[in-house]
Amino acid sequence: MAFTIVDTDYTRPVQAGFFDACAIGGTILLEEITCFKKQVSIPGINFYIHGSNTFVISSDNPLTVLSSAVLGADLRRARYIINHTVDKDYNGNNPEQDLAKVAASLGLEKDVLGMMTSVSITHTFLSHVNHQGLSVATFCTAGIGNPGVAGLPIGKVINQQKYGTINLILLIDGNLTASAMVNVVITATEAKTRALFKANVCLPDGELVTGTTTDSLVVACTGKGRALSYAGTATDLGYFIGRTVSEAIIQGVASYISLSGAGEYVMKSKGKLVN
Repeated sequence: MAFTIVDTDYTRPVQAGFFDACAIGGTILLEEITCFKKQVSIPGINFYIHGSNTFVISSDNPLTVLSSAVLGADLRRARYIINHTVDKDYNGNNPEQDLAKVAASLGLEKDVLGMMTSVSITHTFLSHVNHQGLSVATFCTAGIGNPGVAGLPIGKVINQQKYGTINLILLIDGNLTASAMVNVVITATEAKTRALFKANVCLPDGELVTGTTTDSLVVACTGKGRALSYAGTATDLGYFIGRTVSEAIIQGVASYISLSGAGEYVMKSKGKLVN
């Protein structure tokens, strides 16, 4: 199968042409992430950063989205997706309201959904596949200081003193049915767990981590082309989803471990021990 996978590390030093100043949402000045735009060349889709805290995906036309986002979660239509960095000691009682204020400050009060992370959005990772007119792009910010294991009691895994979440945005230039979008959620979750297993991220007792307790996922599609009813691992679309999610998370986790310092993560032969 001939296709192109492009893995872009947004954390590389900013170079000339990396950002272009532009405005959306009225007079709010945003900077376009030109390297993302070059890799994910979906007509009408643009990528921006505001300050050093907010990553914005903008679409000229409404996207169909299914998400667990903090702001605007549902099966709905939206034109803007934001991922916003908060302080590591953030303990807001109403994160949805806080994100709504962030969106409003950017002039994005309608058709917007939002995610929240303690990871700097300047450490957003992209993995992209483009094959025979089908484009899949996964954007990831990854923090694993708040690990979770599906099937274990809450008290065994939750750590109120730690922060960390894995935020995934899957942008698909295609026309997915509602059931196919649920398929995307399943495939992406399987790929996330596979990536964490490959990175050997585990609890102190050696139990492999399946995610964090606050992970969030956005699936967004443009609605172009023939209707696609399936996105499981036996389909090309499912393969692209699994591959891009896995690649983006592996990069994000490696970056997080590198930046967090040896005191938080102890490298063991069997994996990375989460204290």
